[in-house]
Amino acid sequence: MKIFFYVQHLLGIGHLKRAATLARALADARFEVSLVSGGVPVRGIAVGVQLPPASAADLSFKTLLDEDRQPIDEAWKRRRAAALLNAWRASRADVLMVELFPFGRRQMRFELMPLLEDAQRLAPRPLVVCSVRDLLQSRPERETETAELAARLFDRILVHGDPRLAPLERTFGAAARLEGRLHYTGYVVDEAMPATGGGAEVLVSAGGGAVGRRLLEAAMLAREQTLLRGATWRVLAGVNCSEADFRALGRLATPGIVLERSRDDFPALLANCALSISQAGYNTVAETLKARVRAVLVPFAAGGESEQTLRAQLLAERGAVVMVDESALTVESLAEAVNRAARAPRPAADLVDLDGGRRSAELLREWLA
Repeated sequence: MKIFFYVQHLLGIGHLKRAATLARALADARFEVSLVSGGVPVRGIAVGVQLPPASAADLSFKTLLDEDRQPIDEAWKRRRAAALLNAWRASRADVLMVELFPFGRRQMRFELMPLLEDAQRLAPRPLVVCSVRDLLQSRPERETETAELAARLFDRILVHGDPRLAPLERTFGAAARLEGRLHYTGYVVDEAMPATGGGAEVLVSAGGGAVGRRLLEAAMLAREQTLLRGATWRVLAGVNCSEADFRALGRLATPGIVLERSRDDFPALLANCALSISQAGYNTVAETLKARVRAVLVPFAAGGESEQTLRAQLLAERGAVVMVDESALTVESLAEAVNRAARAPRPAADLVDLDGGRRSAELLREWLA
């Protein structure tokens, strides 16, 4: 069975990374998956179809830039919509899976509406599925329209989370309108992630790195004030960290601090560290919970973002992490949080369902049958 899986990342790389992890799980379940990316290529993440890339100019996400970092125009939109539609028709896929839309990525309506409407016209009609994370950045005044679009254009909605921690209605008030279409899968995390080994390093990371400099700086300066100052602190700046920011961080790399851009073996480093300091993006948190490592989360909250803050709060309430509000981040507050986390027990193994890849494959096979 063939799956055509569309994903668009605009600023960070989290959406693409989760989609790629899910695509691998589906391939392991013997689906033929074509991962179709509309964002800037990311080293280490292979895709089946790379569309002309679009990215966000800033945290407002209002202006999209093309591959030359120029604002996109109507001619560019027509070309890309045509490229997407051609790739879809050539795939002859049994399943059309779209990440996030219509719950987000409204900027991409110019290509997604023609794609979804084309799927509606085909005979036999493919299964049309939305793949969405647990917590949304939803605007209440748009929720009715979003629910109507989801009901009209999608057969099923895979919610990659655990309702015991974060049911969809927590951030999407119209979830009840989609009853019968919503299916929770558990969190999507790499099934090949190694077992915990209980290493001695402190691992500091900021996802793709586009917005992580302040956290990384605070962590490097806080090291000497913590109980773990004798450990090696490995700081991963991220593939999207600018050259200027990377050089500035390098000036803080005193003995005992190792600064790197990224590591292909990040899951292994995470599984075998003494403590993780990170933002609270979906992928890093899911990997942290699977590794059952002690963690300090400093959720990204600029530009009105609330998703990471809520995720961190929900986990902190359950004693699984120590949280520091981005607005309260100082060297001292981070050092104090590290000391609390270092003394805390490891997260419970059964805190949340982390079997999202396998369960997604099971559900798709069941629906296709």
